[in-house]
Amino acid sequence: MRENARVAADFKGFKAFKGDYQELVDEISELLGVPATLESRDFELIAFGAYDSDDELDPSALDPVRTRSILTRRSTAAVRSWFEGFGITRATGPVRIPRTPEAGVNRGRICLPVRHRGVVLGYVWLLDYDPGPTDVQLAAAMEVAGRIGALLADEAEAGAGLSRELRAVLTAERGWQQDMAVAELRTALGARADGPHTVVCVAPWPSADPDEAPSVRTVPHATALCTVPWGATGQSLAALVRLRTTDVATPALTAASRLLKEAEGGRGVHAAGVGEPRLGLVELGTVWQEAVAAARAALAEPRFGPVAEWSRIGPYRLLTALPPEAAHDPVLGPLLSPAHQELARTAEVYLDCAGQAGRAAAALGIHRQTLYYRLSRVEQLTGLDLDDGEDRLLLHMALKRARL
Repeated sequence: MRENARVAADFKGFKAFKGDYQELVDEISELLGVPATLESRDFELIAFGAYDSDDELDPSALDPVRTRSILTRRSTAAVRSWFEGFGITRATGPVRIPRTPEAGVNRGRICLPVRHRGVVLGYVWLLDYDPGPTDVQLAAAMEVAGRIGALLADEAEAGAGLSRELRAVLTAERGWQQDMAVAELRTALGARADGPHTVVCVAPWPSADPDEAPSVRTVPHATALCTVPWGATGQSLAALVRLRTTDVATPALTAASRLLKEAEGGRGVHAAGVGEPRLGLVELGTVWQEAVAAARAALAEPRFGPVAEWSRIGPYRLLTALPPEAAHDPVLGPLLSPAHQELARTAEVYLDCAGQAGRAAAALGIHRQTLYYRLSRVEQLTGLDLDDGEDRLLLHMALKRARL
């Protein structure tokens, strides 16, 4: 219980961090008389200050790198690599970076590394000028950067606590274990636990590290993030998303889109699923299963994605609930061989078109007689009668299930 109380207290502080960062960045701007920008160690924008002065800065100060950082809230990998080349990850004091127009840096920079207990957690960026800040001013700014480092460390600890609580809920077995995990997460969240929530699943998640997840700060509306096993060796990412009402899932769709952008750096195809919104946390395990099902449907059927809502995946709501051993009905054996891929596609399109030969032939771009010939071959290979409703249902379900 003491641990739960600590996590709950951390979470209350966690929600207040954003305003604290802005105040500290503004304090540095005032100390040095120039705009300051705070970024995480992954170059994600946290806060930026606009300093008012009678002497306006050169308009060229708004170089492409700074403009992109403020507008998109992050810098590119190339920009990150270029700045890190000046040793900012190892520095314990201010680092001056020269003006380099060919790199999109029209004004020189001063980087104040933000550290806590010897670990770099972020950077404060300042536009350099002539004659520039004094050593005394920079020392005062580094003291403020140290306070920012302590806040970043506290935020990371609070976020890690919520991640552990959420992962416990989503991975616990149904019954008393999941009930206990939900109770602990509810304690950690406090009063907000009773509001409307849903869960987003992004799969597969490109990171091989099961403890690596984006910062909640960078994902709109997300309350907690964690990785969850996906398949035998992969990972998915789960996001607990707060909503205003159970009738509007827009915040969850926004969060899912943002996370998909994070996943784009990995190989392969990624998709996101959103579970049905619920009040409170009691059914969070069920909401997660819905999100997983929606993500699987989006991976199987691109027309659902890249972000699929469980309420909109139609028959896949049932198909994704079938056990793994039901993935391949024996009736499909011959039809799914490489030699008969065109026949399988023909059968699926025909059934998608509710057995209307004209629509199916048009969708496939073939003559009706060709369609009839292919359907007769499907019947021969499967032993099914496509004039029989139950045989049609079995074939349609088996073809869709095979996609999963």
